[in-house]
Amino acid sequence: MRLNEDHHAFRESVRRFVEAEVNPYVDGWEAAGRVPLHELFPKAAKLGLLGLEYDTAYGGEGADHSFQMVAAEEYGRVHASGVGMAIGVQAMMATPSLHDLGTPDLKARFLAPAIAGAAVAAIAVTEPDTGSDVSRLRTRAVRDGDDWVITGRKVYITNGSQADWVCLLARTSDEGGHRGMSQIVVPADSPGFSVARTFAKLGNHCSDTAELVLDEVRVPVANTIGTVGRGFQQQMRQFVTERMFAAYTTVGSAQYALDRTRDFVRDRTVFGTKLADRQYVAFRLTELQAEVDLLRSHNLQTCEALMAGEDITRMATVAKLKAGRLIREVADWCLQFHGGMGYLEETWTARFARDVRLTAIGAGADEVMLSVLARMDGLPG
Repeated sequence: MRLNEDHHAFRESVRRFVEAEVNPYVDGWEAAGRVPLHELFPKAAKLGLLGLEYDTAYGGEGADHSFQMVAAEEYGRVHASGVGMAIGVQAMMATPSLHDLGTPDLKARFLAPAIAGAAVAAIAVTEPDTGSDVSRLRTRAVRDGDDWVITGRKVYITNGSQADWVCLLARTSDEGGHRGMSQIVVPADSPGFSVARTFAKLGNHCSDTAELVLDEVRVPVANTIGTVGRGFQQQMRQFVTERMFAAYTTVGSAQYALDRTRDFVRDRTVFGTKLADRQYVAFRLTELQAEVDLLRSHNLQTCEALMAGEDITRMATVAKLKAGRLIREVADWCLQFHGGMGYLEETWTARFARDVRLTAIGAGADEVMLSVLARMDGLPG
């Protein structure tokens, strides 16, 4: 798969958006502990970033997935990873099931405002006792006439404290394991819905990560996305897209970090020699660049397979596993080559190292990726 002039022009427009509307404000957002999403998202929506692949009838751009890949790569150039993650949640994590499986009424009421940036969306799956094991989910939705009555808690919810609605995964029957779950759109202004707290984190400080409480929240059964009882399967499809977002963004952020570090070692003199002239430094950066190139090629192949309608579960899992490990290595070596100044808060490398550490955890930890791949290879997972 090769990108064309339309892709390159779109990349430049996203890069200008990042440089003009995001990076100048990142330090303030980091200090405040949140990005003002209701201010930023309408600006992103003007470029179509919140609905690139979505139906034009609801305000989407009707583009193919390759443009989403290009946009996600450019989010890697944001000076704080939490900003790109917030946009990714809106465009690639909280809304795909709604777009693909929601009723026209649901899409008009919830998807269209999200695409326009008028509403902030979040995906609510993880719970205090479940982590990556979604099959142990406890949040329950009990049917009462034409309503669901929902009780439970959700944690680590990105965009959670600012969300106008959440795509919630809840247990809607007494079947155990992965059976009997449903995806439900829950408006944040519903009685009984509250934000218990936001979490202080190692990195991604500007990302508002919340704990949500649902205390007998009543929403119409008509707010169910897709088929009642098929929520787990629908969420697994949504996770595949989320994992590709992580892999796409990693290519952008790793390239950004390596470019900056190469510029630094070309200028930095140590013991009378430019750092770039030391073979180990040059070779290590070159090896890392080769790994980024390989991940980029894999992402392109996966993108092409997705657009051809193929099952990309394995390819996306490989991409996510590789991305989580590679970006940790890139961050560590970029910091190392900056020496003592790389350990200072005033240097970009410190925030970068903290932020990208989440890549190997969010959307399924490395160990989960290995388990999925092992089972696909016929081995105990």
